[in-house]
Amino acid sequence: MKKVLILGAGLVARPMVRYLLNLDGVETIVATRTVSKARELIGNHPRGKAVTLLVDDESALKRWIAESDIVVSLLPYIYHPTVARHCIALKKHLVTTSYVSEAMRALDTEASKAGVILINEIGLDPGIDHMSAMAIIDRIRSNKGTVTSFISSCGGLPAPEANDNPLGYKFSWSPKGVLMAGKNDARFLKDGAEVVIPASRLFASYWKVKIADAGEFEVYPNRNSLPYIELYGLSGIRTMIRATLRNSGWCETMQAISELGLLNDDRVRTDIARMSYGQWLREFVPGSGDLRQDIARRLNLPVDHPVIKRLEWLGLFTDEPIAIEAGSNLDVLAKAMLARMAYKPRERDMIVLHHQFEVEYPNRHRELLESTLIDYGEPDGDTAMARTVSLPAAIAVRMILEGKIKLTGVQIPVRRELYEPVLNELSKIGISFRERTQVVS
Repeated sequence: MKKVLILGAGLVARPMVRYLLNLDGVETIVATRTVSKARELIGNHPRGKAVTLLVDDESALKRWIAESDIVVSLLPYIYHPTVARHCIALKKHLVTTSYVSEAMRALDTEASKAGVILINEIGLDPGIDHMSAMAIIDRIRSNKGTVTSFISSCGGLPAPEANDNPLGYKFSWSPKGVLMAGKNDARFLKDGAEVVIPASRLFASYWKVKIADAGEFEVYPNRNSLPYIELYGLSGIRTMIRATLRNSGWCETMQAISELGLLNDDRVRTDIARMSYGQWLREFVPGSGDLRQDIARRLNLPVDHPVIKRLEWLGLFTDEPIAIEAGSNLDVLAKAMLARMAYKPRERDMIVLHHQFEVEYPNRHRELLESTLIDYGEPDGDTAMARTVSLPAAIAVRMILEGKIKLTGVQIPVRRELYEPVLNELSKIGISFRERTQVVS
């Protein structure tokens, strides 16, 4: 019997575990620090096993990897290179949904020599975005077309009926990762010119897009889009932007939060345990007047502006105790957001992934091609985020076990032999794109 070792049992693990448990002749081992979480995923399935594993216990980690045929790491990305080195030494394949770090990329030659594949970026974003983009790009090339512009945007959002707060966003777990992403500069290509947006202006640099069957969204650039020009084979392209989707009101509010300094996480504070949110916010705008008016003045906004009302809705002007023993300013903001912006029982989330291509053909014929994935979570079941992150990786595991992937080294799913079968399988389980093409000249 083949053995799959899954490291981690977080919120995206369940769809993957369920998929793998349904494979005949495959035993699924879930190893995690809190074994009760693994047991909850495995249940009483005869081909499942839940084990305790501390990732820092390298001897135990090595032992479990040695007993497996393939490893899936759902751990934080900083642990992936350590897991990968053990996999290479033991000649075991590895699958992760995380971006390829420099430490992971450095293992490419070593993994190839060992005949091991290290598949990364095979979740949603990154993952399904790569695969769906490459499927279209390769098709355009086969028709002798040239991609002149590509904008790819993705967002995990509340489903429309659950979109009931002023910021248009909700969290399934700690907001810290989402907030940290707002501290990165953005770099992209627009109309042939390289554009750099500093983190301080990131949320001020949004635009709006209407997506059929989904609605209107705010869009802002996501980190560095330039490497994807080479990655997707789009030399000569004039516009290349990877971006994030949010509901209306998010960007102007986050820009204000950024300008106030609430995203700072450069030091851990031990003086906030007895402070209220209002006292904490006052530190960013010294004075003795009305806090709302002082904040509005600092942001150059009228006091009745929607941004001020959203900050008020978050409870940042109140006497409510922060009740954190130690943490950064970003931790304080994250706590306030999670208290008011968590999903309620039976509420659904929604994934929207949208590609916009401008294509030119040899006869000067030009087209605008849009491809959209919309997926909804299940009330009290799997979230759309969990499904779309973990199922591509689970399908890749199956393909490796069945000997359908012959590649070695560090890989991401931009090759046809990887993306085509994964997209086909996703389509069978209801995760598929809808395309629209419009002739523009």
